[in-house]
Amino acid sequence: MMKKKVCLLGPFGVGKTSLISRFVQNIYSEKYLSTVGVKVDKKELSLGADGEVSLIIWDLEGRDSFLSVTDSYLRGMSGYLLVADGTREESLERVRETHNLLKGLFSEVPSILVVNKSDLFSDWKVSPEDYEDFLKAGIGIIKTSAKDGTGVEESFTGIARRMLNA
Repeated sequence: MMKKKVCLLGPFGVGKTSLISRFVQNIYSEKYLSTVGVKVDKKELSLGADGEVSLIIWDLEGRDSFLSVTDSYLRGMSGYLLVADGTREESLERVRETHNLLKGLFSEVPSILVVNKSDLFSDWKVSPEDYEDFLKAGIGIIKTSAKDGTGVEESFTGIARRMLNA
């Protein structure tokens, strides 16, 4: 079984930890717990004909800028999920800045944009036009809800498939 490191990157409060909890343990909590440093989880996936993969999932603390993320957190990364909050337009801009920084450093590492909180779609401040540049760059986009589980499995299996095919 192949082991692949995937990092979740995005600003504070976008739901990175909640997405991981939903994916790994199928749990969602209303309590907000800010990640300090990094938290690592693991889940094994069967991808049918693509084989099996053990995802080592790094939940990096929320930051407005990843310029200060130490190389040790990102070293060995096989893929990453950029997580934005659909109800906060500025979170998408922070994710865009992070992506622009990382694409220069990790140009061969696959990524997916995850726009979280689809359960609050009536409160969304972002629209498909706001992230069209990600699509044009070949970045997959998945709308998710850690609360109700929408798109969560698809996000992690999607990045796993991209990592195996990279």
